[in-house]
Amino acid sequence: MDELELLKKDWKKQEGSFQQIGEKEIYGMLHKGSSSIVKWIVVISILELILWSSISLFTADEDYFKLLKIYHLDTAIPVIAVINYGVILYFIYLFYKNYKTINATDTVKQLMKSILKTRKTVKHYVWYNLAMTALSFIIVFVFQFLYDPNITKMIEKISQNMDPNIFYCIMFVIYAIIIALFVGLFWLFYKVLYGILMKRLQKNYDELKKIDY
Repeated sequence: MDELELLKKDWKKQEGSFQQIGEKEIYGMLHKGSSSIVKWIVVISILELILWSSISLFTADEDYFKLLKIYHLDTAIPVIAVINYGVILYFIYLFYKNYKTINATDTVKQLMKSILKTRKTVKHYVWYNLAMTALSFIIVFVFQFLYDPNITKMIEKISQNMDPNIFYCIMFVIYAIIIALFVGLFWLFYKVLYGILMKRLQKNYDELKKIDY
């Protein structure tokens, strides 16, 4: 049984004259806990940005840029990357803003509102990252299919013995499976990374509802 549950159990044993003191103590714990959770969201999102930036930096060698040039993506991918980092930095700013708002909150209703806003921001952040992951794969696969000389030669050979449309369908299914697998892995990654924190915030919200109503 955690500290909050022990406090609530003890509070119920008190006389009605001590109810207001008990509510304030519980609110203080929920406020402190919620603030700590949102702070961790800020920290984790920054560490995540550093992680992906480091991976991109160490994998962007000469062969990588040659491949982008072959796929005609040597301009598009850097532009997409800059936009993506800009959006992620904006989300980190929103997380930090939510953290400061919760710290300055002094009523139950305001704290509940801040928790809901934080949860909504995190959901939007996760969905944005999943959508960007899927979009990036789609762009790379489409341009690879159009400009990769090895795939062009493969199509020429296969078209002699097979209807090209069948081959296109097979490739589409393979690409779709790969995209689905990677998006699924990223979804699991974010579910583990932020899911625990979101559950704790939801638990705090539910406890605040009991105080407010």
